[in-house]
Amino acid sequence: MGTKAEIPVGRFTLDNGLRVVYSTDTSTAMAAVDVLYDTGARDESPELTGMAHLFEHLMFGGSANVADFDAELESAGGSSNAWTGSDFTNFYDVVLAQNVATAFHLESDRMLALDFGGRALEVQRSVVIEEFKQQCLNRPYGDMMHRLRALVYGGRHPYSWPVIGLTPDHIAAVGTEDVRRWFYDHYAPNNAVLAVTGNVAAGDVRRLAEDWFGDIPRRDVAPRSMPAPEFPRADVREVMTGRVPQPMVVIAFPMDAYGTPDYFAADTITDILGAGRSSRFYRRLVAGGDGLFAAADASIIGCEHEGMLLLTASLAPGTDAAGRDAAAEAMLEQARTLAVDGGLSLRELERTFNRFEATFRLSSLSYLNLAQSLATAEIHGEDINETVARQRLTTVADVTRTARKLFFETPSVRLDYIPENT
Repeated sequence: MGTKAEIPVGRFTLDNGLRVVYSTDTSTAMAAVDVLYDTGARDESPELTGMAHLFEHLMFGGSANVADFDAELESAGGSSNAWTGSDFTNFYDVVLAQNVATAFHLESDRMLALDFGGRALEVQRSVVIEEFKQQCLNRPYGDMMHRLRALVYGGRHPYSWPVIGLTPDHIAAVGTEDVRRWFYDHYAPNNAVLAVTGNVAAGDVRRLAEDWFGDIPRRDVAPRSMPAPEFPRADVREVMTGRVPQPMVVIAFPMDAYGTPDYFAADTITDILGAGRSSRFYRRLVAGGDGLFAAADASIIGCEHEGMLLLTASLAPGTDAAGRDAAAEAMLEQARTLAVDGGLSLRELERTFNRFEATFRLSSLSYLNLAQSLATAEIHGEDINETVARQRLTTVADVTRTARKLFFETPSVRLDYIPENT
């Protein structure tokens, strides 16, 4: 493909350790302010899970000088949201560029000090417990990842539970001191990245960052202790039952951490197998199959430490155990073709890269998506303009080697989720 214009990127670091990255776009009247904290569910203990996600909610409950975060932002014509992952917690605001100082003020105030008093904790505990019930207990397949993660990682590794936590009982048990400790252990300028995109000039980014964040003191960030995952030493198979409309089969393979060559090769493998209507799974199993597969997908749960590659099939209602075995074998057969010399052509690999590049460049047209991508790249110490080139470093030989390691040499976990009374 031809040379593409680079995304303009500037960066600097404040004296308190806050890393700032920005990209100015004068074609929009809007701005995005994104704060990414280097903390997530991986910093939790097995005895108090869901803490990182609960804290994301608490960050909207009022801070030292702002009683109502959303009301202040909405009065400036803005909106906000956040997400928590196993590795990071992200907060983002969208606002008219002329009012961007309001977003800087609000984000800096809750980085400085939360309001630990009042009813915020009580309210947000109830909100998160209700969210747990809706997403994990009352939604079809909602508890599947709880079991799958535990089977892959073992009981005490922090990736062995979903970000929302192991049980609502843990969330209900969180007290004010737990919240205070989490904040001062993890929420610090020297443990965060501030990303700014949209119609905000470079000089204004620096001035606003120094004015609003410069006086926030550095903090001692709690050291991270990650136990080694207890990956299975032989293939594991388990069956779950629940109120689900049709059988689902998931096969999970432990994979390498983010940033390693095998991580990018695994990412490419799942694109070849499961991305879009030109993927092998769709063409050969869904559209070209015999009706066994209602849908089939391949994906990765990429992490800062070891992640998972997943092969997933939704099967026709009424599919029995023999049908589930056939579906699992069909997915493995397709995956294993990539482990054979000659099983992947350079043309198909190039098509996969082109799709990746198109998705990346389309996403980067959104100033909000760009802000989050900039923050993530900065926390990884990467240049966002190298994203596509780095993906394209993966060769046919890399795919073959990684597929062989994953699908022939790595013990897997297969979890079948079937309707009750099947």
